[in-house]
Amino acid sequence: MATTLVWLGNAPSVGTTLIAVSAAIVLLMGAAHLFYTFFSRMFHCRDPAVNVAMQSAAPRISPDTSMWRAWTGFNASHSLGAMLFGLVYLQLALAHPALLAHGSYFALLGAALLAAYAVLAWRYWFRVPLVGITLALGAYIVGLVLLG
Repeated sequence: MATTLVWLGNAPSVGTTLIAVSAAIVLLMGAAHLFYTFFSRMFHCRDPAVNVAMQSAAPRISPDTSMWRAWTGFNASHSLGAMLFGLVYLQLALAHPALLAHGSYFALLGAALLAAYAVLAWRYWFRVPLVGITLALGAYIVGLVLLG
C-alpha cells in the first residue's frame, strides 16, 4: 500500500527542499563524526606510538590536559557545531523559509559557514568530508538562488 506524505500547510518549494537537504547532509556528517569520535578507532593514528605520545603530552596552553584529550574534545565540539548548523538550517528551511530568502542575514551566514567548511575540507581534511561539504554547499547555493 502506498503512503502519502501529508503537509501541514504548503509543501516546501524546490529551493527550501535543497536547503533542507544541505542541512541534513551536514547534520548527518556531524552525527557520524561524533559517533566515530567516541565509539570507534577511526580517528586514532595508524602508528600506535603517536597515540601513546598524544596521551602523555600536554599542549603549551595548559598542563591540565593531554593532546589526546584535547583532540577528542576538538572532534566532539566540531561534531556538535556541524549538528547545530544542520538542525538550525533544517528548521529554517522547512518552517521559516522567508528568513532565508533575498540574501538575508541567515542566508549569507549559512553560505559563509559552508564555504569556510569547504575551504577547510579542501586544505586540511580528506576526500569524504570534502565531497559531503561540497554537495551541501552546492545544494544550499542552488536552493538560495531558487528562493530568490
